[in-house]
Amino acid sequence: MSDNLPACPACSGAHTYEMGALLVCPECGLEWSPSEKTADESGSKVIRDAVGNVLADGDTVTVVRTLKVKGSPTGIKAGTKVRNIRLVDGVDGHDIDCKVDGFGAMQLKSSVVKKA
Repeated sequence: MSDNLPACPACSGAHTYEMGALLVCPECGLEWSPSEKTADESGSKVIRDAVGNVLADGDTVTVVRTLKVKGSPTGIKAGTKVRNIRLVDGVDGHDIDCKVDGFGAMQLKSSVVKKA
């Protein structure tokens, strides 16, 4: 482990090491390329959809798989469009705050949507 390696972008662990062309964090298991940008110029975290597109506040996204909704007999079907999303630092990986037609306000994970 070298003192000149950057801290882990996910957990800010200082014990990163090189493994080939990648940097590895032994604390959280993240592997990343040193040339990758994990934060934009303002220093905030970049949130990507299921296919790797960068999401921003106000975007329209499409749900890529059917989601079960607690307390509802039907879920959110794949292909449902969600307009005017808001990116948040949510609980348990839910980083999109939105209103889904027919369900109301809820939070979604960025891994289950793609940019429309």
